[in-house]
Amino acid sequence: MSETRNFTVDDINTGIRLDKFLSVQMPDFSRSEIQKFDIQRADGGRVKLSDKTKLGDKFIVQIPDKKSDIACENISCDFDLDILYEDDDIIVINKPRGVVMYPSAGNKTGTLVQNLLSHTYLSALGGATRPGVVHRLDKDTSGIMVFAKSDGAYRGLVKMFSTHDLTRKYVAFVWGVPVWGGADITGNIARSSRNRQKMSMVKTGGKPAHTIVNVSDVWTQSGISMFRCTLLTGRTHQIRVHLSAHGFPVLCDPLYGRAKNHIGTVKDPELLDFLKTHNGQMLHAEVLDFNHPITGAKMHFKTRLPDDMLELKEILDGE
Repeated sequence: MSETRNFTVDDINTGIRLDKFLSVQMPDFSRSEIQKFDIQRADGGRVKLSDKTKLGDKFIVQIPDKKSDIACENISCDFDLDILYEDDDIIVINKPRGVVMYPSAGNKTGTLVQNLLSHTYLSALGGATRPGVVHRLDKDTSGIMVFAKSDGAYRGLVKMFSTHDLTRKYVAFVWGVPVWGGADITGNIARSSRNRQKMSMVKTGGKPAHTIVNVSDVWTQSGISMFRCTLLTGRTHQIRVHLSAHGFPVLCDPLYGRAKNHIGTVKDPELLDFLKTHNGQMLHAEVLDFNHPITGAKMHFKTRLPDDMLELKEILDGE
């Protein structure tokens, strides 16, 4: 539903352009957005955004429904949403593995954004196909995500992610057993010149990337470890690229996993069957901490490992 707001010009805001006055009164919207609103004078007079305000002027502003152009009608949105938190400004969900973020050339239906829109509205500032999207997880990475419902929240969240003013922690099962308990990995990441689907660490160019890694568990007999990784930047495939480049590729990762180099060493038949039949890298966004973009309240979210990662851990623990 649309929203109606009423404003009266006081002496402080007299003599300025109407669009500037309204942008001051509605800081959650840009001037370009305000220009699209239905703006009327209370006395029925003509409205021009370039007009100068006068003391006592009264304006009525109709703000249209923020629901995105993408609809979920007649398309598949048939997986349940695991909603961790929701208010008028944001929605936080636990994304399942195997779900694409938003529609694209090869994925027209059944996306996470479409499913969210069948439940609620999202800020249209993200664009026609990516409403409310301020960060992303790969199709086969599971875990916590936040989406913007209001435009003010969208702007606030985009700023947080661009300045990395939040905490993101992941769990990864990897090939290899390190001799250290933690590592600080840095190295620029750019798109691979040999395979455009992949990213790679580069000595020159690319974008800086920083990942802190802590060892949570090791299974020496299987040559597998469980890491907890903290992102200090947010580059495409960052954890997968950093870990693989340092000799600890994520299990079941089709791009960076190097399965052929490792799977022949697996002796346990149950583990071997899991690794051969499972689709999707063993990577999960476990923790997301940030300040609410509108209220400033501290938000903390943590999820349990998904069922497939719990199954893998149970197999490893049973060896």
